[in-house]
Amino acid sequence: MNREDLIFEQYRLYAEQKEKFIDRSFMTNKFYMVIVLAMFLLTFMSKGMAFGKFTAPTIFALAGIISCALWWLNMDSYNCLIKIKFSKVLEEIEKQLPMQPYNMEYKAIRDFRKNKKMFLFSDMQKAFAIVAFLIFFILLLMEVIPLFLVF
Repeated sequence: MNREDLIFEQYRLYAEQKEKFIDRSFMTNKFYMVIVLAMFLLTFMSKGMAFGKFTAPTIFALAGIISCALWWLNMDSYNCLIKIKFSKVLEEIEKQLPMQPYNMEYKAIRDFRKNKKMFLFSDMQKAFAIVAFLIFFILLLMEVIPLFLVF
């Protein structure tokens, strides 16, 4: 195998790994979406129930807050790894190839977005995690504040 074939093979393998990593990111987002929606349902459906000293909505709202925080952190980590690790490495490998498809795609997307304000899918997911976090926080406050007003 000559040097050019070896470089191309490394590039191909790395590009495949990037796609698998992106697929894993989507699966992780689906997982958190299901967890957050389940926590919403459990929070609203468990009104009047209690586990020891705490009401069920309080526990589920706390679980929802934690889930949202973990979801946002996971999305941020995946985005960072995808943008920096994979993209930068692929760009460096592409410099040694006759064509540079990822670089060409990036330039085309950048030019397309230049004149438009776009809200990326990853931004929408992060926004959803933040909104869900705030809703759970408000629900938690609605459960906890009456406990302090009684005394």
